Amino acid sequence: MSGAGRVELADILRIHGPAWLARHRLARSQAKAWRAIVACRTAALGGHVEQCDSCGATRHVYHSCRNRHCPKCQTRAKEQWIAARQRELLPVPYVHLVFTIPHALNGLAGSHFRLVTDILFAASARTLLEFGANPRWLGGALALSLVLHTWTQNLLRHLHVHALVANGALADDGRWIHGKPHFLFPVKALSKVFREKFIDALTLARSDRRLGPAGDGANWAGLLAALRRHDWVVYAKEPLGGPAQVLDYLGRYTHKTAISNERIVAVRDGEVLFRARARDHSGKKRIERLPVDTFIGRFLSHVLPPGFKRIRHYGLLANCHKRERLERCRSALALPQPEPAVIEAVEAFMHRVAAIDVTRCTCCAYGTFRFVEAIAPRWHACNARGPPP
Repeated sequence: MSGAGRVELADILRIHGPAWLARHRLARSQAKAWRAIVACRTAALGGHVEQCDSCGATRHVYHSCRNRHCPKCQTRAKEQWIAARQRELLPVPYVHLVFTIPHALNGLAGSHFRLVTDILFAASARTLLEFGANPRWLGGALALSLVLHTWTQNLLRHLHVHALVANGALADDGRWIHGKPHFLFPVKALSKVFREKFIDALTLARSDRRLGPAGDGANWAGLLAALRRHDWVVYAKEPLGGPAQVLDYLGRYTHKTAISNERIVAVRDGEVLFRARARDHSGKKRIERLPVDTFIGRFLSHVLPPGFKRIRHYGLLANCHKRERLERCRSALALPQPEPAVIEAVEAFMHRVAAIDVTRCTCCAYGTFRFVEAIAPRWHACNARGPPP
């Protein structure tokens, strides 16, 4: 177990994984994530030895896997992402919206994940961009970023995107159009347009024969009826604080994994116990219980395919013209040029986010740890069917 008896995801995969692997096959991306999580910060990935220059105490420091599904490796990745996005922030209010598709699409998402999620991204972005371009609301180009999440608190499939949108738009003549305070667009209207755009794109995919058997007559008619049976959900909330605080708020979503180590309570009697939010939206926590096999299977169902982009930028932030358009925004808002990006050292990062001096000796509390020698990777220390690719 990791740290004072605390159970982590890596422990569950390491201890209970062999039995699970004997009965299941892994996709390539799942196998890669599994090996990375189990090997993270262990001898499998190598590292180095450090020694205190005062008392002579030594310690082994092992490398991180940096896999995006590893709950140990997301804090620094999140901070780096925030640092990059801060240079793109505008001094205007920001709105956080969530676009959710019905669970009737879960089966199709399981067999056509890239197709369904690409449509989800496109329909969400086009809905926002069209509302922004409409003179009734703003009449200009929006700046927005979308982040995909695929899970519920108990690790079931629940596809939705979180959007961070600047409350304002850049007009064709170079003016910045400010949005109304505490309001971007009406969410009921967003929901209807979003639903129709998604269904239209799905219908086009069917006509192009990209759905396979799922697009057959009876299957299609049943799916279409299910999609139109209920209103779709678009939730909007204006986060508190200025743009920097908003970005930190969204940063919790951009690099979130399906389950964090902090949520795992214990493994007992063949079940994983973990914390989840109460279903009544009170903010209270409840304890969920899942059989180990079910827990592992659900976690792996949220491992993304190779090369899949779960954070995408649109409008003024689209990569093709981002620099030029942001320059126009800064000019319209009379902003100075942003500070150059700085790559922060690990030591400085840990001191900033956790007030920890990682170089200080933990034995004498006086000396400084210095590099002594490298530790070669030991792939055999990982039990997940071979060395990391």
